[in-house]
Amino acid sequence: MYFHCMFSPYNERDDKLCNRCLAFFRKRAASDHIQCLNECQTVMGSCMLSKQQERKRALTVWSKVCFAIGGAPYQITGTALGFFLQIFLLDVARLNPLNASVILFVGRAWDAVTDPTVGFLVSRTPWTRHGRMMPWILVSTIPAVLCYFLIWVVPPIEQGKMMWYLLFYCLFQTLQTCFHVPYSALTMFISTEQRERDSATAYRMTVEVFGTVVGTAIQGQIVGMANTPCKNNTSPNNSSNDSIQSNNSHIPLKSNIFDERCAYMIASAVISLIYVVCAAVLFFGVREQDVQGELKAQKRVSFQKGLRLVMGHGPYVKLVLAFLFTSLAFMLLEGNFAVFIKYTLGFREDFQNILLVIMVSATVSIPMWQWFLCRFGKKTAVYIGITWAVPFMILVVSVNSSLIVSYIVSIAAGVSVGAAFLLPWSMLPDVVDDFKLQNPTSQGHEAIFYSFYVFFTKFASGVSLGVSTLALSFAGYETGVCVQSDSVNLTLKLLVSAAPVSLIALGLLIFMTYPIDEERREYNNKQLQLLLRNEEEEDEMEVLKPDITA
Repeated sequence: MYFHCMFSPYNERDDKLCNRCLAFFRKRAASDHIQCLNECQTVMGSCMLSKQQERKRALTVWSKVCFAIGGAPYQITGTALGFFLQIFLLDVARLNPLNASVILFVGRAWDAVTDPTVGFLVSRTPWTRHGRMMPWILVSTIPAVLCYFLIWVVPPIEQGKMMWYLLFYCLFQTLQTCFHVPYSALTMFISTEQRERDSATAYRMTVEVFGTVVGTAIQGQIVGMANTPCKNNTSPNNSSNDSIQSNNSHIPLKSNIFDERCAYMIASAVISLIYVVCAAVLFFGVREQDVQGELKAQKRVSFQKGLRLVMGHGPYVKLVLAFLFTSLAFMLLEGNFAVFIKYTLGFREDFQNILLVIMVSATVSIPMWQWFLCRFGKKTAVYIGITWAVPFMILVVSVNSSLIVSYIVSIAAGVSVGAAFLLPWSMLPDVVDDFKLQNPTSQGHEAIFYSFYVFFTKFASGVSLGVSTLALSFAGYETGVCVQSDSVNLTLKLLVSAAPVSLIALGLLIFMTYPIDEERREYNNKQLQLLLRNEEEEDEMEVLKPDITA
């Protein structure tokens, strides 16, 4: 009798309540009325609250797409700078190789330093009506695209040209960090449901990989439309390049360098426009959720203590060191391959197409590597994926200049680039899980794990660009010539073959000591699921605890 008159309006006629509540109501209907009332109201309230939270946590496909689009600017600009900035500074801006090496190294090193700094400032930012991450993204966008555009402008001055590029390169890296660090952390604020975050991350990775293709295509194809002005070099040290010189001797000295400068400016303007559009889609298409209440319940640990704990975790250190060397290898290849194709191989009008083939191959290969690591394990994927390009790196410098061989090498290198792009981000969560099990009382250090991996890879990028450009300076690199000397060609061969192969070998040797295999990874996953289940049961029991104060 009490069941029907008190709870029928809330369960029999309300299809929004779950079956668990209905069964609970019927089971307790005949028991003590006061206790039943208290318990049923508690269960009904928790059920309705969970329904509201579930609706709040759920992300639409549109929200995930908008979130993913926000990751495109970082990859588009990064790819364009990685492939083309060195050759732009040397052949268009006509900087001394030594000055170019300083710009590239200092810019990337500064970029690495700004990551933890901006991360610290973002973590201390108060909540606003637009969220805590979105204001950073919104405010940094316009200044970032202005600095990016000015990087590709040749100033009408000679004495301060180096400072011009160093200033705007460092400013752009800082402003882009102010965009990308909050964007990366936004993953934790778009939903409180782990499944939704993982799904949004999958969308993001797909768009970011596609962004590398877009950056290479836009920059390469627009710049490729302009002829590179150069002068014939008749140095006796170029005897091994007679055939290449004969192919390029038709390039006139009076080619209009203004055309190529305009091409770089047009390409940068197009990329800048895409940057702004992507930022706008992210800002208007994604709603940042306020999870400060949950964060306040966690025990806050100082940054220094968290850093000591993370850096003392052996698997993380070994993984970062291994991928540091392999990433450095592919960065050397990326930073010097355009110059190598243009001068050592002599394909001045095809280098942008070859670079595009590398990124398309990397994009297409990522689903294959995702299947491979799920089927055969992540460590096996590292050994196969990273070493795949080694024979082709040796091949490209061992045979005579051949366009077909160059494209074959580009396809093979792209497959390994895809593996190098995917595997670190796939294995870092395993290290974090391992850390959580070994340090159950110290949680919330995910940002340190990711930010310092990015820090080390960016620093490695600066080292690779700076050292390689400096090596070209010592070898006698000349700006604007059609053919470089034999010493420069030998240096380029070392930078795209011998040095990367050695670094890959060193990285894989370190990786052999990495302790998290498939068996340990599955064990960690089961233990974490068990801990999570126990916590959920404890929370549920706390919610269902009857109110006997009445």
